[in-house]
Amino acid sequence: MKIFITGASGWIGTPLIRELIDAGHDVVGLARSDSSAAKIRSLGATPVLGDMQNHDLIVSEANRADASVHLAFTLDFAEFDETIDNEVRLIEKIGTALSGSGKAFIAASGTPILEGKVATETDHLDPAGPAGARAKTAKAVLALSEKGIRSALVRMPRTVHGEGDRNGLIAALVGLDRQLNTAAYVSDGSNRWPAVHISDAAHLFFLAVEKAPAGSVLHAVGEEGVPMLSVADVIAQKTGLPAAPVDPEQLGVFGALLGGDQPASSAATRELVGWAPTGPTLLEDLEAGYYTS
Repeated sequence: MKIFITGASGWIGTPLIRELIDAGHDVVGLARSDSSAAKIRSLGATPVLGDMQNHDLIVSEANRADASVHLAFTLDFAEFDETIDNEVRLIEKIGTALSGSGKAFIAASGTPILEGKVATETDHLDPAGPAGARAKTAKAVLALSEKGIRSALVRMPRTVHGEGDRNGLIAALVGLDRQLNTAAYVSDGSNRWPAVHISDAAHLFFLAVEKAPAGSVLHAVGEEGVPMLSVADVIAQKTGLPAAPVDPEQLGVFGALLGGDQPASSAATRELVGWAPTGPTLLEDLEAGYYTS
């Protein structure tokens, strides 16, 4: 198949390209810069220069491909609403172009936060919650299935971890800990984050491209819930910082994420597409020093 990927040179896009190329697929990747284009080319894929504002280009590439994977997203809280609105408009244009084609359109989203409950694939994102800001995008993607497009969501946990992670929430947490001079957690630290290793996340996107049913929701969750006290303890061991509770109000937007109990299941996903994560755990990657060296 010919597969088009936005965010192709990013954290998930890079291992996904490798897996798709190894399986014999032809991959085209959207690149925002010459350096990103060079990286995509080095992986054996074909780059096309553009960004999420280039709707005509993206729609054209999606139309030429047999399947598309949408990974690109710029996290800018100053322009967050504008970013979401642009993304939804783009997806609606893709829906018009691909209507009735049966082509796959797979997009990334986030697992729901249901305090005190394990989120499953049938639960809905809360648009008002810290993980639900892209609920509009998720709704737009699933609506494509009503137009004869094999659309699916791959919902990501709070951390997609691994060697080389510099922009994820665990990297951000370690950076924040260094500023606070504390390996921070909230309350007693019993609240949990779901997690997945980067290799397993990429493989789920691969499986989704090949066989996710139209309108399906998949959870890229390797670990249902890792206690944040355990995370803080390992960060403390690796950095020498004291592990201690902090007031989430000090942390702004990050406080709600750090203090939320947000476990998630992937049982239905594993059964539906045969996904079986095998990568290292979050604590193993922390203990390996990937986030603290």
